[in-house]
Amino acid sequence: MFAYPRPTIVVAALALAAALAPAAADAQDWQFAITPYLWLPNIEGTGDAETDSGARPDVEIGPVDYLERLEFALMLSGEARRENWVLRADLVYVDFGHQRSSVRSVSGPGGLVEFPVNTDTTTSLDGLEWQATLGYLVVNEPNLSLELLGGFRYLDVSFDLDWEFESPLSLLPQSGHLSQDVSLLDVIVGTHGRYTFGGGKWFVPFHFDIGTGDSDLTWQLLAGVGYAFSWGDVLLAYRHLDYDQKHGDLLQGVSLSGPAIGVSFRF
Repeated sequence: MFAYPRPTIVVAALALAAALAPAAADAQDWQFAITPYLWLPNIEGTGDAETDSGARPDVEIGPVDYLERLEFALMLSGEARRENWVLRADLVYVDFGHQRSSVRSVSGPGGLVEFPVNTDTTTSLDGLEWQATLGYLVVNEPNLSLELLGGFRYLDVSFDLDWEFESPLSLLPQSGHLSQDVSLLDVIVGTHGRYTFGGGKWFVPFHFDIGTGDSDLTWQLLAGVGYAFSWGDVLLAYRHLDYDQKHGDLLQGVSLSGPAIGVSFRF
């Protein structure tokens, strides 16, 4: 069934627009770009959390089959430039339902470990990623632009685990359900750039950032190829986003990796 995005998405979309809209009096001094895009990530993750019985299931997620399990997606980025300053914002919302997963092991208060046989274990995950950065161009040449940036990244994830084993365990019932909502705000620093081949139309975009805060560590890497037109760019890239959380969270670590294609309109 189609899942409507949560109100947080509307708030983030409005914040994205506000972040990229300078005062009207100064509009002629700014350059803008808006980029709708499609990112098709495989999602993999691990986690463990304590149930009411004191048992801790160790969960392995994915990789998610995004072509089959993706129920809703919204992806948009934008930038505003003035002289050497660049303000960027990015918004991603994905909803994956009933992805086949596995419980690798179950440990109890006494340290006992059992290895269940999974017959029907699934996870559902929907999440919002929103980031905003302010960068400064340290290199601004015809064939190379490079900026240093800093800002924040916000992740809001709802995660559900439903398990079913062949037979009941002493630590867990034969079937059950766990859920967790995670909200992470992290400070990030990094670099963003673009290399143009021989001053022509083809170029290589690249981005890297790393940060921490509510998560232990988060980092992101993007690289690809693009072609410039008079009105904007067409981009094809590979993007990886990674999060590591503290021990004891149901969603302890998650990574999203996959190709992305977008069209950037400049004005």
